[in-house]
Amino acid sequence: MKRLTDRIDNTGQPTPQRIVLNAMTALFDSLSDEDLELIRLRYVEDLTLDEVASRCHLNEATIRRHTNPTVKQVKAIIARAKKNELIIEKRK
Repeated sequence: MKRLTDRIDNTGQPTPQRIVLNAMTALFDSLSDEDLELIRLRYVEDLTLDEVASRCHLNEATIRRHTNPTVKQVKAIIARAKKNELIIEKRK
């Protein structure tokens, strides 16, 4: 299967969108299958912590311990992208 980053027209220039996409791809590629499944259930399927815990036979603290670091990293990537976008706009 082609990676998402391979399906986007590549101009060779490090655009803010490509930087974010590459960072997100690297982050999610680094996760275990189990952590990806927890993220998918929680944020794609939009299940509550209790529902994820019940489905996976885990307690809520375990779900948080496995998903919170990833969520924090996603927020940091987005914050850096916004900051870089503002810097680029100021240069124009």
